[in-house]
Amino acid sequence: MSDLQYHVRLSPGDVAPTVLLPGDPGRVPVVASLWDEAREVARNREYVTYTGTYRGAPISCTSTGIGAPSTAIALEELARAGATTFLRIGTCGAIQPHARVGDIAIFDSAIRADGASALYAPIEYPAVAHHDVVSASTLAAREIGLPHHVGTAFSTDLFYVPEPGAAFGGFEQSAWRERYADIGRTNALAAEMETSVLLVLCRIWGLRGGAVALISDAVADKDASGRFDPQATFEVGQEPMLRLARMGCEAARILRERS
Repeated sequence: MSDLQYHVRLSPGDVAPTVLLPGDPGRVPVVASLWDEAREVARNREYVTYTGTYRGAPISCTSTGIGAPSTAIALEELARAGATTFLRIGTCGAIQPHARVGDIAIFDSAIRADGASALYAPIEYPAVAHHDVVSASTLAAREIGLPHHVGTAFSTDLFYVPEPGAAFGGFEQSAWRERYADIGRTNALAAEMETSVLLVLCRIWGLRGGAVALISDAVADKDASGRFDPQATFEVGQEPMLRLARMGCEAARILRERS
């Protein structure tokens, strides 16, 4: 039986123990451009993988696409190919007013509002990052001089808030806005779509997992319709995304040196 993984098209030996996980396939070569050496090892659907070295540390980067189901597939197959440490490097929307656009969110935990993680473990099961990954991410942010915040992600399957007057899953648009207000009162730091399933799966499998994200917008800045303007987010080659990529690489190096 072949060891080649069906979706990511990787086999044991193709990936380093530590893998960075952006969502966008276009971010993978940008991350790899910071390495000492890099090569593309696989490309299929939303999954693009580069492997190489960064400051002497073996490293890989695989895109996961959008949302928990796509991320879960990547995690399942990367783990089978030999990866043992995962760090998501993505984007998020701030919930707390002190978390500003351009800052970095370091997630030590997640509210499990996604659907996929519940298929792996009951909702009572905690979505908690590995201490090593949180520590390395925090140190990397400090060394680079990035403004950052450590806290809880609100991981949801919903990207767009429904239009006014539109019912969605039994909720009016106003109810969804109140939902975000309730989440804000729990002191959750930011909203995104992947961290909860990553943390749950890594905890179940006894692997190291964590997530960091560039704050690209703020829930409070949306207009009354709840619309999100995609132009407000940071593009792949812009400086904030490069800083996020550098931070992820530095965290991977620190994890390697401490292992």
